[in-house]
Order: sequence, then C-alpha cells, then structure tokens
Amino acid sequence: MRRVSKITAACAITAAFALTATACGSSSDESTSSKDKGQMKIGMAYDVGGRGDNSFNDSAARGLDKAKAELNAETKELTAKNGETPADREQRLQSLAEGGYNPVIAIGFAYKDAVDKIAAKYPKVNFGLVDSVSDVKNVASIVFTEEQGSYLAGVAAALKSKDGQVGFIGGVDLPLIKKFAAGFQQGVLDTNPKAKVQIQYLSTGSDLSGFGSPDKGKEAAKGMLDKGADVIFAAAGGSGAGSIEAVAGKKGAWSIGVDSDQALDPALAKYKDTILTSVVKNVDSGVYDLIKSVKDGKPVTGVQSYSLAKGGVSLTTTGDHIKDIQAKLDEANKKIVDGTVTVKTTT
Repeated sequence: MRRVSKITAACAITAAFALTATACGSSSDESTSSKDKGQMKIGMAYDVGGRGDNSFNDSAARGLDKAKAELNAETKELTAKNGETPADREQRLQSLAEGGYNPVIAIGFAYKDAVDKIAAKYPKVNFGLVDSVSDVKNVASIVFTEEQGSYLAGVAAALKSKDGQVGFIGGVDLPLIKKFAAGFQQGVLDTNPKAKVQIQYLSTGSDLSGFGSPDKGKEAAKGMLDKGADVIFAAAGGSGAGSIEAVAGKKGAWSIGVDSDQALDPALAKYKDTILTSVVKNVDSGVYDLIKSVKDGKPVTGVQSYSLAKGGVSLTTTGDHIKDIQAKLDEANKKIVDGTVTVKTTT
C-alpha cells in the first residue's frame, strides 16, 4: 500500500514493506541481460521491502515478470531502504535511465519528487510512477481507487463482526493510506450504522517506518483486540504481518490483508485460516500495461486510473471465508460501479 504494505501510503497503500532493505549504493540489484541489442530493457525501482514483501512490491514484481516472460525483456531491479534521502531515490532512477532502461518504473508515492526531477532530465525515456501523480510529460502515473476496495472490506468486516467492533491499522498517516481508512470506515458504517471503527497509524509524516515494523503492527492489533475488535484491516505494508499474527491468536477474530492475497503468502501460511480476505491492488496490471505500451511504440502517459470497475482493486476469496456474504458484497460492488455509492477518500 504504500504509501501508501506491500497494508504503497502512503505514499501507497499500498503498499507496503519488509524489514530487509538496503542503501542505494548497496541496494538489492537483480538483473538479467542478453547480447541481443534489440532486446527491451526494463528498469524497476521498488519501495522499501522490494521483491519478496508479499504485498505491494510483489504485486508490481508480478507485472514485471509477466512482461519479461512475454516480451523477452532484460530487467534490472533496485530497492529503496528505510531512512534514505531524496537524493538516493534520484540516483537510483538516474542509474537506470543512463543504463538504457526504458521504461523506468518507480514503485511507491515516495518516488514522486525523484520522478519529477529525473524524468525531466531524460525526456526520451518513459517513466512510470505508482501511487502518485507527476505532471512531467513522459511519465505514466499509475493510480488506484484504494478506497473502493477498502469499502468492500468494510462491508465484509461489518457482516462478519459479532458485535460491530472493528479496527483499521495504517502504516503511516499519509493521504494514500487515509484513502484505505476512509473507504473501510464508510463500508462498515453503511452496513452497520451502530458499528465502531478503531483507527490507528503506526508512524506519522516523513517517518515511513510504519510500513516495515511487524512488531508495531502486532502491538497495535493487540490493543484493538483488547478493546473488543474482532475484525482488523491493516494497510501497513510489512507491518501488516504483525497484525495478522496477533489476530490469529484471538479466537473468533478475523484479519484482512492488503495489496496481495496474503492468505497465499508462505510466510503467513500458519495464519491463513484467520485471514478473511485481502484488498488486492492490482499493481501488476498497471506495470504490465505500461511496459507493453512502450514495447508497442505507443507509450501511455498521464494519469492511468485503475478502479473497481476496471478490476484495479478487488477482494480475494481464498478459503471461501466470505462465501456466505458474497451476495451482499456483489450488491455493494454494483452500487459503487454504477455510481449509486460514492466512496470517500478522507475520514
């Protein structure tokens, strides 16, 4: 999410964000190469956590992998670290642009300023920016209606909660993550006006540690469970794993994942029976669509919005935990798509 995850906002959501991240100079650097001079070269700059976060970044990686396989492309992947400077992000993007990679795709809102600066310096290179918007002409801004998917999660939470006590944990109190919170809260209250929604953020402002601190996620979830919550949605990147662990320890409680289908995450396998659903943000679709457009010689630019209607966001059904309420979720989905319900982006 991050943002605002992998639970990009965050700047986003979403995410989200593992604990093992490295500096720009020593960042994870995965590349494939070929002697084929006509081969497409794709550069990917991940947010904190990078490939393997089982959330936000991994969703982007799936799009890259699909393009690599289908288009026989050469790829290079670099990853951000916690606490790095804006100059580090600029250097990462510039190294890809200078290396002949096109497109260069930045994963996460935190790259916004770096993309604005570097894309302007390399007008012949196509850039992608996920979870934020750039006005530079050679940039495709890939954004999602996180609030719509979160609304459906709120409906599910309200229907599954025994007494209407639910919680939302955001990685950082940034606009992207607040979209998740707003949609979730609205979905809960539209379904059960008497419900109560606890909302907590793990860090604030420029402190992005809330996306990569499972211990903080676990502590926040325990606090909510102690106050009676029995369904908790975490849009907090890697921190969400801590929340999911805490919820699994409470009999009858449900967790809701984010960005990727977290019930299928091998690292969370022991908790899959308590993961109600996940709000999936299909970053892979946005990444692949941009790459394909560049390959076809017709690169997309400007805002590329992936909504609920376009399949940009959705709820997972792994485990069939929402099978009994699917009809009501379908009804809520239809109301959003046809405009009967307008989902808020702020609480």
